[in-house]
Amino acid sequence: MGLATALNRLRESTAKSKVVILLTDGVNNTGAVQPIDAGIIAEKLGIRVYTIGVGTRGKALSPVALYPNGQYKFDYVDVDLDEATLQKIATTTGGQYFRATDEVKLRDIYKEIDRMEKTRFEVQQFSFKVEEFHDLLMWGSILLLAGFVLDRTLLRGMA
Repeated sequence: MGLATALNRLRESTAKSKVVILLTDGVNNTGAVQPIDAGIIAEKLGIRVYTIGVGTRGKALSPVALYPNGQYKFDYVDVDLDEATLQKIATTTGGQYFRATDEVKLRDIYKEIDRMEKTRFEVQQFSFKVEEFHDLLMWGSILLLAGFVLDRTLLRGMA
C-alpha cells in the first residue's frame, strides 16, 4: 500500500523524471494492492522504483506486546526478506534493487541513487504569517493620546 500511495501522489506530476524509493523488507502483510501489481502500475505511469531491502533473515528482536506501564515487551520473531519481489518491482519499472545491511550501506545506497537521478524540480513552499504588532500599536497610540490630552489639560498648569 505504501508503494501504491506514492504512485498515486506522483501520477499527475509533470516532472521529467518520476522516482520512488521503496525501503522495506518486501513482505506484503497488509493492504489491498499486491506489490507486483503496484510495480506494473508504476511501469504504466512511467515511474521508476528503486527498491531497498532491509532486515535480516532468521530471527530478530522485535516488540511483541505492550505492558500496562507503556513499555514494550521484546522477543525474537521470525523475519523474512522478500528479495525476489523487490528485484521484480525494480526490474519492471527500470529501477534497481539494493540490499542495505547496515546504516553505512544504506547511506551509500542513497548516494548512489542521488548520482543516478539528477532531475531538478521546483518545490512550492507556503508560509502563514501572523502580524502581531497590532496590540503594541494600539497601546502605544492610547498612551501617546493620553499623554497629549494630559499635557493639554491637567498638566498644563504645572509647568
